[in-house]
Amino acid sequence: MARVVVVGGGWAGCGAAIGAARQGAEVVLLERTDMLLGTGLAGGLYRNNGRYTAAEEIKFMGCGDLIDAMDEAARHHNVEIPDHKHGSIYDAHRMEPAVKRKLAAYPNLKVLLEARAQDVRMKNGRIEAIITEDKEVIEGDVFIDTTGTTGSQANCTRYGNGCSMCILRCPTFGNRVSVAAKAGVKEMMAVRPGGGFGAFSGACEIGKDTVARHLVDELEAKGSLVVPLPLELQDENKLRIKACQQYATPPYYQNLVIIDNGYVKIIAPFLPLKKLRAVPGFEEARYEDPYSGGIGNSIRFLAVAPRDNTLKVTGVENLYCGGEKAGFYVGHTEAAVTGALAGHNAARQAAGGKPIELPRTTALGEFIAHFNEVIDKDSEGLSKKFTFAGSYFLKRMEEKGLYSIDHDAIEHWVEESGTKGILA
Repeated sequence: MARVVVVGGGWAGCGAAIGAARQGAEVVLLERTDMLLGTGLAGGLYRNNGRYTAAEEIKFMGCGDLIDAMDEAARHHNVEIPDHKHGSIYDAHRMEPAVKRKLAAYPNLKVLLEARAQDVRMKNGRIEAIITEDKEVIEGDVFIDTTGTTGSQANCTRYGNGCSMCILRCPTFGNRVSVAAKAGVKEMMAVRPGGGFGAFSGACEIGKDTVARHLVDELEAKGSLVVPLPLELQDENKLRIKACQQYATPPYYQNLVIIDNGYVKIIAPFLPLKKLRAVPGFEEARYEDPYSGGIGNSIRFLAVAPRDNTLKVTGVENLYCGGEKAGFYVGHTEAAVTGALAGHNAARQAAGGKPIELPRTTALGEFIAHFNEVIDKDSEGLSKKFTFAGSYFLKRMEEKGLYSIDHDAIEHWVEESGTKGILA
């Protein structure tokens, strides 16, 4: 049986492991911490805007396990926040066990936690094995790098405000190690508007027991809240340096935009605790993820691998990538769907087949292909962030007729593209 080794157990890695397992490969998934999902442990919002389209496409293509897991762990559906419609919100406390159950359904898929990849063994332009921190040798036929682009602590200090004690827990489990970089690949770094590298990570979570009960009750009933901020607490500048450019609009600095993912989750971060506690109802608020959320989150997009549109990494014969490793991609849905394609193609190659490229008549195919176009041809490409949920790419989806929440319409164009069931 052909063997596929996936390094990194976030949304992309879990998607890749399932994508490969569905094709009959023996799959080993390595995760450096004691839990799967990475930043997904602090996530929540999905199916908002074009993510609905992407979620339905991947299900029609035959690899929607992780979308099903999100739906099973959902607290709310059809939630609206500024500039975002028909969103669902999963429970951050229930999400990881739900994903583990999906992985456990594949007897040919093995998950190794606290297995930090430290190096690779190469021969003639191919990876032969991953060497873990414990010196275990994990051999394989094809490998997938879903290690993300955040960390180490040194990078968060160099390009940001130091370690924010975030959900990635580098001090405890060690820094992220890029498989592509260890294999000799020169990676790309995003640039910020106005200068600097990378982008500050997403949102902040506050313990419900530290927020006024009437606000928590309303949040749990509705799924979201918009709390106006006094003028002196508003800071427009913080939006430009965020990874999540789908929220870089006026309502996200003029208000506290909050969702209920089991925590009180504020979409736009970087409100110093002293200022947060000046907002009525938040007088006793405490950040729970990241603990330094009032100053700044971890830095992302510092290690993106060059790749083709099958998600094969350039320069290594048997290495694929997904999630942030495959582009300046923002979001859990974006990671899950690119991971699924990477896993599918890795298994195809391992079995002696030819990897597939999704057609650009699908939102997923356009998402994967257009990033490469922008990086190759657009001088501003290194500063753009790509997400189905908003900003630059959602506008492109709309222009190309690839944004819909019509279940039948999405199924029709997937079928017309020849990709219905292609990943099953």
